Amino acid sequence: MGLLNGKTALITGGSRGIGEAIVRKFAAEGANVAFTYISSADRSNALIEDLKDTGVTLKAYQSDASSYEQSEELVKQVLEDFGQVDVLINNAGITRDTLMLRMSEEQWDAVLKTNLKSVFNLTKHILRPMMRNRKGSIINMSSVVGVFGNAGQANYAASKAGIFGFTKSIAKEVGSRNIRCNAIAPGFIETDMTKELDEKTKEAFLAGIPMKRLGQGEEVANTCVFLASDHSSYISGQTLSVCGALNC
Repeated sequence: MGLLNGKTALITGGSRGIGEAIVRKFAAEGANVAFTYISSADRSNALIEDLKDTGVTLKAYQSDASSYEQSEELVKQVLEDFGQVDVLINNAGITRDTLMLRMSEEQWDAVLKTNLKSVFNLTKHILRPMMRNRKGSIINMSSVVGVFGNAGQANYAASKAGIFGFTKSIAKEVGSRNIRCNAIAPGFIETDMTKELDEKTKEAFLAGIPMKRLGQGEEVANTCVFLASDHSSYISGQTLSVCGALNC
């Protein structure tokens, strides 16, 4: 359809799950795509090969979004390779689920660093280039767990809740430069990460979903396309839930 023709997107955590779905959808909509991975080089290369007929430029970068220094180097390299970045999608995320009484400091720190600090890192380094271009769309991947909480996920919920306040603050800071910042809060989406949840947790989620099915990565990716495109040109500082009415 070409809703993103001429745009360049940088997507963290783009080799699997929701990130992979976003890469595929953006390429199909005409965007040039830079995406990151941590260890799945083969999977990233296979994804690029699979999308070679889309006619857009795709490149994968091994980079840890939770590292300030690696994020800075990533942005520099992507700008050198692509010339500009019109859309940043902060999608990198992990879980380290356990009840608070059992949660270690390492489990807490790892989730906050990957899920929340990474959003700061990439946004920090992309803002000046976007401000020079006087345009840009930043999309932060949060979760409905950040709204409602979930037993055994205090670290994950805290990291995703923090994204909401960060998103609203950035939207206010850079709105005058025609840069928008929004968040997406997926519900129970079928990914490698959700497959790791125990059956009791899955059943509890499904019982609360009025649409009575799991969401698909493509449905989150479609929302990203909307927020990246000119169709959402006056939407900023908002959170769109993609959750099948879960816990509404």
